[in-house]
Amino acid sequence: MTVSEPFGARLRRAMDDRGPLCVGIDPHASLLAEWGLNDDVTGLERFSRTVVEAMADRVAVLKPQSAFFERFGSRGVAVLEKSVEEARAAGALVVMDAKRGDIGSTMAAYAESFLHKDAPLFSDALTVSPYLGYGSLKPAVDLARENGAGLFVLALTSNPEGGEVQHAVRGDGRTVGATMLAHLAAENAGEEPLGSFGAVVGATLGDLSSYDLEINGPLLAPGIGAQGATPADLPGVFGAAVRNVVPNVSRGVLRHGPDVKALRAVAERFAAEIRAAVTAG
Repeated sequence: MTVSEPFGARLRRAMDDRGPLCVGIDPHASLLAEWGLNDDVTGLERFSRTVVEAMADRVAVLKPQSAFFERFGSRGVAVLEKSVEEARAAGALVVMDAKRGDIGSTMAAYAESFLHKDAPLFSDALTVSPYLGYGSLKPAVDLARENGAGLFVLALTSNPEGGEVQHAVRGDGRTVGATMLAHLAAENAGEEPLGSFGAVVGATLGDLSSYDLEINGPLLAPGIGAQGATPADLPGVFGAAVRNVVPNVSRGVLRHGPDVKALRAVAERFAAEIRAAVTAG
């Protein structure tokens, strides 16, 4: 699939057409077992192929977690490459959940791995960690722009430990998380209909009205389903920015496999509930 326009524009259209839902591809050992699969490359391949078959032609975004593929070595990465290729060919946008973060030439190499149009693992967007300083992400920002891709930067994550960094107050009175959001707003300034540089903001965090989430970019929101948040919670968490939220559901959908019809049915239900909540919000 060639990329002819920026990620933000493609994402906005996909969300409007297919509904604002991101389904994770998280083949961890316990989920493989629930599907009756072995915790090996064969099980990994069957799991991933089933999720792509069930979802890629109907959901806006698929988000493979690279760690669950990497643990099988080169054969697992080969499965990941095929999953990305097939998902994108079927029309889903792929967000690679790799949470890369480093400096200089190493960050540039991570960017080349996922954001260069000729890379085997080229994805529509990549999750990245800015906690070596937002400026350390520049190689990824630049390559994403060059190749029509996007980034999702960890800003206000749903894990309890995240607060000790993200809610820490800087010398200028802003929290670290708010600083990351401000950087992203600057990246997206003037972009229409949506910027390509988004934030990861947990749907389980409750009232975030003290943060300016209107960054003119997408907000990837983990926490719907197994982690306890519901689609109805989204307007209260995200406020005026709720239309740009991409809620991620992983186990809440995947536990209904390996039956393709069951996977599709539950994904369609989540998508409808999310659309209704976002519209009401």
